[in-house]
Amino acid sequence: MKRVKRILMTVLVLCAAAGAVFAGGSSQSTAGKGLIGVVMPTRSEERWIKDGNAVKEGLEKLGYTVDLQYSDDDIATQTRQIDDMITKGVKILVIASIDGSALSNQLANAAAAKIPVISYDRLLMQSPNVDYYVSFDNYKVGGQMGDILITGLKLDQAVAAKPVIVELFAGSPDDNNSVGFYQGAMDKLKPYFDRGVLKVPSGQIDRAVIGTLRWDAAEAQKRMENLLSAYYSGDVVLNGILSPYDPISLSCLEACKAVGYGSTPGKPLPLVGGQDCIVASVKSILAGEQYATVLKDTRSLGAATVTLVDTLMQGKTPTGLDTKSYHNGAKIVPSLLLDSVIVTKDNVQKDVIDTGYHTAAELGL
Repeated sequence: MKRVKRILMTVLVLCAAAGAVFAGGSSQSTAGKGLIGVVMPTRSEERWIKDGNAVKEGLEKLGYTVDLQYSDDDIATQTRQIDDMITKGVKILVIASIDGSALSNQLANAAAAKIPVISYDRLLMQSPNVDYYVSFDNYKVGGQMGDILITGLKLDQAVAAKPVIVELFAGSPDDNNSVGFYQGAMDKLKPYFDRGVLKVPSGQIDRAVIGTLRWDAAEAQKRMENLLSAYYSGDVVLNGILSPYDPISLSCLEACKAVGYGSTPGKPLPLVGGQDCIVASVKSILAGEQYATVLKDTRSLGAATVTLVDTLMQGKTPTGLDTKSYHNGAKIVPSLLLDSVIVTKDNVQKDVIDTGYHTAAELGL
């Protein structure tokens, strides 16, 4: 009997150990409060690394497990990553898309699995299966881009007899954010076009023409080079550039430098704004080259997303959302919209360094 008891005890111990192994294996994917899937478009750009880290670290502090993936601007990779997360059983999906209209099947699959979808910064389009949108007010951001040119070029003092010469760049045609940026900027600039004090020698104004696929800085630089070659000879001097994105701003400045802007009498560097407040652009601003950028604090965006995820995971209904502004082609998506700040040389210390967005050391100060 003692021998039988010993065998039974051994079996029970082994079963308990096996149970612990299986429980341990399960907890690797659903540890803590639950598994949250976070998909960012690329790790090759400074801002998306900041975004991903802000969301991941914030959720982990609350006890969630986070599967953070970067898609490297490849749509097929992004669709596969989302499919994998749905298979893993994530509780919520946070998606910053590459192409806002390319994920309809994945969004439908998420809805079928009862997984809420939060569209992060870039609105997911043409699908009813988008539950929330967290971003900055893109129309207001675009307005700030327009304000940069209005203030920096002193357009209120300009006269039609001596118009201010500019060229326009827009964001990626497959990113709905670029629509808001463009419309906000053009609504601010339209009165100056109507008065004849603002002129685009190339005539390239429509968003479909001035868009920059995937926000590609190299493509923007090629276009800037072509514009300078075709439309800027003799006494025609470029005064300003509407830019929706800091890497595009910097590449346009490089194209202008290559043909003598900034080093030739009578050809100062054109005034250029931007967006995202990346380190290279803030350094350029401090050096007196890029004029300004729009700071969209990714820490605030990440924190807002973390709060929304936690609210949903607690079974609560989010409040204070905009339910009028953002229609994705299939529905109005309830939106949480944050404020942005124009940064020039005058407020880098206050709004960038003092807030800890970038350190003085990062900026070489």
